[in-house]
Amino acid sequence: MADKTQFGLTAVNTVPLHEKVYLELVRALMSGQFLPGQKLTSRKLAKELGTSDMPVRSAFMRLQALRALSPMPNGSVEVPVISAERFSQLTAVRTILEGSATEFATKLINGNNLRTIRRHCTDLTLAARKGDIDDYLRKNHDFKFSIYRHCGNEQMIFLIETVWMQVGPFLRNLAMGFEDDLASILDIDYHEEIVAAIEAQDGERARAAIVRDIDEGATHILQQARFPEPRNQGAYS
Repeated sequence: MADKTQFGLTAVNTVPLHEKVYLELVRALMSGQFLPGQKLTSRKLAKELGTSDMPVRSAFMRLQALRALSPMPNGSVEVPVISAERFSQLTAVRTILEGSATEFATKLINGNNLRTIRRHCTDLTLAARKGDIDDYLRKNHDFKFSIYRHCGNEQMIFLIETVWMQVGPFLRNLAMGFEDDLASILDIDYHEEIVAAIEAQDGERARAAIVRDIDEGATHILQQARFPEPRNQGAYS
């Protein structure tokens, strides 16, 4: 039993700085805020985050282990440039994991969760109509993970996040072909159908809608984007 404190208060748990930095970089990768092939240095990111180099370097090491960043000879890191084949393979993994997570979550989501998901759905539509690809990608991430986080399986969420860290930078290519009218991206976006299926508590329909959303977005990227072969053909190809 913990010792009784003077005022009966419980100590507040705080997230260590290195963990906050890591989570911020994970979110940036998953929401497409970094570009494929972009060079990142601990000094520049530390300045932007308002920290020292050490927590950024620690985050770099963790992200390299997850294949989300590639080491450079000068000590900096690079957002990997993956091949079209690898992008397709990762997309196939996404449909399996995210389809299952959505179906599982549909059975567990309650009224409060559903209100949050509806709000993210509305925000995603507004971001597309506003024509802001950065905001759209952030809202896309927030919407999908507001569903996945209720699947009841932490290991599945971890695997989804690991895949997203690798494909996230390429999701910026969703904007290609919609430069003059980003709102048209809604033609290959099925978030409203996903919400409707969750509201109906139809797990199979929710799974099918999320899989269609992933597949059609990936098909668009494969048709529009250029996938140069990565310079390093080793573990990060």
